[in-house]
Amino acid sequence: MWQKSNIVSYRHFRTARRGLLVGGIQLGFCGLLAWRMHHLQVEKAESFRLVADENRINLRLIPNQRGEIYDRNGVKLAGNEASYSITMVAEDAGDIDLILERLSKLINLSPEDIERSKAELKQSAKFLPVTIVDRLARDDIEKIAFNAPMLPGINPEIAFSRTYPLGEIFAHVVGYVGPVSTRDLELRKDPDPLLRIPRFQIGKVGIERELEITLRGKAGTKKVEVNALGRVMREIERKEGSKGANLKLTLDTNLQAYVRARLGNESASVVVMDCNSGEILAICSSPAYDPNKFVRGISFNDYGTLRDDNHRPLASKTVQDAYPPGSTFKMVTILAALEAGIINHRDKIRCNGHVEVSNRKFHCWKRDGHGNVDLVKSLRESCDVYYYELAQQVGIEKIAEVARILGLGQSFDIEMSAVTSGIVPDKLWKLSARSREWVVGDTVNSSIGQGYVLASPLQLAVMIARIATGNQILPRLIKSVNGVEANKETSKLKLKKNNLNLIRKALFEVTNDKRGTAYDSRVLTKKSQIIGKSGTSQVRNISAVERTLGVLENKDLPWEQRDHALFVNYAPYDDPKIAVSVVVEHGGSGSTVAAPIARDITLQAIYKGTPPITAYPVEDRAKIYNQQRELKKLMPRTTKSSKVQA
Repeated sequence: MWQKSNIVSYRHFRTARRGLLVGGIQLGFCGLLAWRMHHLQVEKAESFRLVADENRINLRLIPNQRGEIYDRNGVKLAGNEASYSITMVAEDAGDIDLILERLSKLINLSPEDIERSKAELKQSAKFLPVTIVDRLARDDIEKIAFNAPMLPGINPEIAFSRTYPLGEIFAHVVGYVGPVSTRDLELRKDPDPLLRIPRFQIGKVGIERELEITLRGKAGTKKVEVNALGRVMREIERKEGSKGANLKLTLDTNLQAYVRARLGNESASVVVMDCNSGEILAICSSPAYDPNKFVRGISFNDYGTLRDDNHRPLASKTVQDAYPPGSTFKMVTILAALEAGIINHRDKIRCNGHVEVSNRKFHCWKRDGHGNVDLVKSLRESCDVYYYELAQQVGIEKIAEVARILGLGQSFDIEMSAVTSGIVPDKLWKLSARSREWVVGDTVNSSIGQGYVLASPLQLAVMIARIATGNQILPRLIKSVNGVEANKETSKLKLKKNNLNLIRKALFEVTNDKRGTAYDSRVLTKKSQIIGKSGTSQVRNISAVERTLGVLENKDLPWEQRDHALFVNYAPYDDPKIAVSVVVEHGGSGSTVAAPIARDITLQAIYKGTPPITAYPVEDRAKIYNQQRELKKLMPRTTKSSKVQA
């Protein structure tokens, strides 16, 4: 009996111990759970509250205004104008096709706009607004507002759009903006989030592109509360962005407009520089285009017309194109000879109309030759044989060295697209670029700016400015950024002063001596007396048969085979202020086509407006008077109200 009682007591003890163990485990688990709840709800409460806020609060960008561009006198060249646009929210619209059809009956909505809008609405979230059309007139907005009950999901908005008040006059310099493309994003390693805003616009060419970051500024931000679907419920906080920097260019609107009008329908380019500061006062390519058409997206037909025009209105010829400089390069060859001590101004070379080098004849432009020629006569009458003979003594290496000192063969740091470096050839260049050895004939060709030598109109303007001043002038296009001007420094050229003086005296006779090739384009007033050199560069080879029968005149050739006409000059002679280069593609003779254009532009720059008729030779005054009247009609009116200090 006792034994049985002990067994029962033992079993009861074991059960109680198990109960205590299980209870202890349960109590420990409850304690751990309570601690965890306390940790999450008390100790980590602030952290989880912030996470919850981040889930319901989104940070969004606010596009800012783009910086504006002005000329040196405060005339606006690129600005921002408020414009109305129409957006659609798909989930509010319901039947998208029906709403777009109704909208097209109220405003001018092209089939392309409708198809694009449908595509963007399908790709975007249904609660996000998609731009249907922009740059609407106020009348269109009023029509939409009046019919609002019939247009669910349609919202009129105010935005800023780029505008170019002077149209084509500054097209190649200022450039234009356009919507961000996929390629634009691919070209940037870490693109600004602004660029991902639908239809956001960035600079495509010209200053708009080269100074994109400066002009773009910084976006603003806003905090918005969204629901579980991501739909905006309310705006919580807003911080406005900073507008892009305003730029003031060195250009003068009146001079630029005059240059554009003076070039007319020619395929040509002009650069006008301040000889002392390097500031570019005008830089113009002709023909041009209206940059405003590109802001909204140019039509296929309009772009095709520009692209297929053989005068290339889309090309910025002043900096992108390089031409054989022709006889304007002769100053380089003769300076190289003077610097090397090979010749002095009294030495003469006989010109019989041609010279034979390596069993090949190199002809002078004057078939019968110039006779005995010295330094002054060689430039005044542009004798080719003088330079053929001289170059063989100097050698291409010395010629190339002087060419680079004068600014040729280098790409200047100027805020325009695709600035060319041109070509200043030498032995190493030909071996590298053509995989052939340099020959004497190459030197002879180069001596008169033909063969491999190529220079842009900008480089030619720098060349004549450096010859005029003896300083290492560098071209400048930006005068100030937000009112702050950059420091400008110049140094002396590594050329002897006496040698430069000899060149200047010879150039004086080109335009002021009756035997000079550009005498017909002389100026009578000392204040604006121009000193320059013409150039006529061939774009085709003249066969021996043609030389025997008589070389065809430019007017008898197809336009594409005619010579380029060039002229470079500075003024006035005693106190250089203005440097000008003119290139007329397939224009013919430099002295008869390019020189008169350069003279008119130089006078316009010197007098800061229409020059007195007495500055022209008597025989030209009637023609010039009528020309001035016609050009004034083409000039834009820039009033004080259109000027804003940059």
